[in-house]
Amino acid sequence: MSYPHPRYLGTTGEINATYRPASTPPDFVSKPVSSSGPTVGSGTAYHYLATTATSDGDFGLYRVDMGPDFGGPATHFHRAMAESFFVLSGTLALFDGERWVNGTAGDYLYVPPGGLHAFRNDSGEPVSMLMLFTPGAPREAYFEGVTELAGMTDDERARFFIDHDSFFV
Repeated sequence: MSYPHPRYLGTTGEINATYRPASTPPDFVSKPVSSSGPTVGSGTAYHYLATTATSDGDFGLYRVDMGPDFGGPATHFHRAMAESFFVLSGTLALFDGERWVNGTAGDYLYVPPGGLHAFRNDSGEPVSMLMLFTPGAPREAYFEGVTELAGMTDDERARFFIDHDSFFV
C-alpha cells in the first residue's frame, strides 16, 4: 500500500483546521418516526462533526446520541460507501450481517460497501456513537429526511432510499 497522491502542493502549510467543542449543540434533533424502513426515536441528536462538504468528499463523521427508545434501521447495505460504528457510551445492538452483538464503549464495527448491517438501541438506556461514512456522502439529508418517511408514498419512500444509497433486505 502506498499513500494517496498529494492534494496540497504548497511548501509552508495552511491554517485551515476546524475545531468543534464538545459543547456545540446538535445540528439536528429528530422527531419520532414509525414506518417501513428505519425507526428513529424522539430526540435523537445528530452532531455533524465532518460532512462531505467540509471534508472535500473524503468522509462524513457524525456523533449520534440516541435516547432509550431509538429503534434503528432494519438490515440494509450501501453500494457506494463503507460505514463504521464506534460506541462512545451505553450499549448498542450491532448486526454484522450474521449475528447481533451488544457493543459497548470502545467497541467498533466496520462495514464495507455491500455489507449487510443494522443497529438499534434496545437497552432502555441512552447510547452515543460515532458513525463514519467513506467516501463522504451527504448523509445530513438522509438523517433529516428519514423523519418524513411516514408522510411519503411507497414510491417516494423507495426513491428516498435509492437516492441515499440505502438498500433494505
